[in-house]
Amino acid sequence: MKLKISEPFWQVVGLGALAGMRSASAPAIASHILSHHQSKQLDDSPLEFMQSKNVALALKVLAVGELIGDKLPSAPDRIKKRSVGFRMLSGALAGASVYKAIGGKAAMGALIGGASALASTFGSFYLRKGVVKTTRIMDPLVGAIEDALVIGSSVELANAA
Repeated sequence: MKLKISEPFWQVVGLGALAGMRSASAPAIASHILSHHQSKQLDDSPLEFMQSKNVALALKVLAVGELIGDKLPSAPDRIKKRSVGFRMLSGALAGASVYKAIGGKAAMGALIGGASALASTFGSFYLRKGVVKTTRIMDPLVGAIEDALVIGSSVELANAA
């Protein structure tokens, strides 16, 4: 089945936003989409692996692990330098893969995905902290709501493709 993305900019912004909230989610959903909608544009490119069903499955397992790990008290804040960098790389990988798959420039997709992930990382962090402080809802519960938002958004992004 052919990949149908009419608004790649917004698709990649969405993937970057997901990466900012849950870093493994963006590559997982991008690989899921690409494994179901193979693109000749990715053949023989460094991003070809993103079309593999096995890679898609492995990334989904990592994403589920991240959802669970986020609830642990030992989970680091997403705004630590290493976490921010990983989230930006995650958004960049997803964005580059989608842009390349539709015949666009991978570098542009990477830039949009990485920038969106950066903005989402800080935005979602401070929003979550603010919600916990003002509502006095326990942080893990707010995290579970954030997880539901990430999962729902992932499903919608996949269905849009």
